[in-house]
Amino acid sequence: MSTLFLRTLREDPADAEVPSHRLLVRAGYIRRTAAGVYSWLPLGKRVLDNVARIVRAEMDAIGAQEVLLPALLPAEPWQRTGRWEAYGSELFRLKDRRDGDFLLGPTHEEVITLLVKGEYSSYRDLPVALYQIQNKYRDEPRPRSGVIRAREFLMKDAYSFHTDSDSLKTTYEEFRRAYERIFTRVGLDYRIVEAQAGTIGGDVNNEFLAPAEVGEDLFVSCTACDYAANVEAAHVGRGEVNVPDEGHPPMTEVHTPGAPGIHDVVAVLGDVEADQMLKTIIYKVGGEYTAVLLPGDREVDETRLAAAVAPREVELIGEEDFAARPDLVRGYAGPQGMQERGVRVLADVRVLPHSTWVTGANRPDHHVRDAVNGRDFTVDGYVHVATLAAGDPCPRCSCPLHIGRGIEVGHIFQLGRRYTDALELDVTGPDGAPVRVTMGCYGIGVSRIVASVVEQNADAAGIRWPAEMAPADVHIVAVGKGTEQRDAAERLARELDEAGRRVLLDDRAVAAGVAFADADLLGVPTIVVVGKALAEGAVEVKDRRSGERRRVGLDRVVAELA
Repeated sequence: MSTLFLRTLREDPADAEVPSHRLLVRAGYIRRTAAGVYSWLPLGKRVLDNVARIVRAEMDAIGAQEVLLPALLPAEPWQRTGRWEAYGSELFRLKDRRDGDFLLGPTHEEVITLLVKGEYSSYRDLPVALYQIQNKYRDEPRPRSGVIRAREFLMKDAYSFHTDSDSLKTTYEEFRRAYERIFTRVGLDYRIVEAQAGTIGGDVNNEFLAPAEVGEDLFVSCTACDYAANVEAAHVGRGEVNVPDEGHPPMTEVHTPGAPGIHDVVAVLGDVEADQMLKTIIYKVGGEYTAVLLPGDREVDETRLAAAVAPREVELIGEEDFAARPDLVRGYAGPQGMQERGVRVLADVRVLPHSTWVTGANRPDHHVRDAVNGRDFTVDGYVHVATLAAGDPCPRCSCPLHIGRGIEVGHIFQLGRRYTDALELDVTGPDGAPVRVTMGCYGIGVSRIVASVVEQNADAAGIRWPAEMAPADVHIVAVGKGTEQRDAAERLARELDEAGRRVLLDDRAVAAGVAFADADLLGVPTIVVVGKALAEGAVEVKDRRSGERRRVGLDRVVAELA
């Protein structure tokens, strides 16, 4: 450590918001270069390489072959697939000296499809799976949480090519099991959840989330069955309404002066709750006025709404729209008569047929009671757009759902033919006729795994690395005023190294307290202290993860640790 390119910090960096960011900087694993851009120092690079080594081993084990694709990509294939526009401002775009359009790749579906198209032409060549481990680039609007949400990050992305969907499903399951082995080997607690495909596409996909308080993804899981989903993709049980329309009182208008909000109406009426109110939120969907209905105790999840109406853009209407459409009364809109106004009506699945609501009367300072879905208003389509809450019914078994936070560390997709259609990838089939190839895509965040493991395993003293990820196997600390302890520590380090153990030797002239604090901060799984016990022919061995300490004879420590 006296020659290692390393400086630990006693204080937390000012810009660090989450534990993994604070600890990786304090321990000298990473350093900030720019917002969302980090340099990896020697110990950090070792950890990163260890994760990559595990990923490579499991990819190779299922027959995937490693390639290295360029990070600098031409725009033309992305324009052909529509993603040049779809990615929007998150794409790093640039021009070369000839004014040609290029981008820094956030993912590589287009280039890998064209690569396979140039090499393979027969069904006999497939299936094939190719992967790479490479830096990716996304111009995050708010890079934060250190390497969890960075603008440059290390990722393993893999792609498989098939002549039919059955072959794709088989490979998809192989990758799913390989991911389970990877996350188990790095000591990560994880959940496999249903998810939205986003700009990558595909009808079937699963996310791998590492539960953590700092996670930006919310996910639901059932307390009774194995259902789990990202909240953006989660469904809820719809329940049922047994009262027929004629069993409800007629819709009546009530005066609600100065009560444009849900809680205002609840206070004025006094005998209804927020979940009995029906919100009517007006959006423009692809330029078309659209009313979105949901219970008053929920908010619109605009990510889910955008996914439900994709590829049309979603925009909440504003002051100018209300001024241009006086028939859409702000704060007092209701679904009744919306179609006659040229407004499409979409309802969350909780707005059941034959259910009754208190909602806006479409005129200022008035609401209506007993507005029945199907009798007093009609719905053009049902979507999952309302935010979820703990206790909502599971769509499989109706038991209560639990909500947790997680960090996305992997995502796998059955892409189908989105890219092969756009880029015209065909192979000759057994009968000589062309067969359109179908694809799978499999991503895993190598640098995100590092941060996620820290989030799940750190304690108040610092990082606690799992064995396969750690930058060393043994951290030796020599403490004492003379040279006896240091000489013994150096001999022990040489012997452990010869026995195949990776050793970090603290040979610095620092106070014992500093050396001990740094050992805990750096997080190597086994710490060996060569100190006072040396007079009795022993050293202290500490398990960094459990905190257990034991005295081991100097003549036995190499055999025990090797």
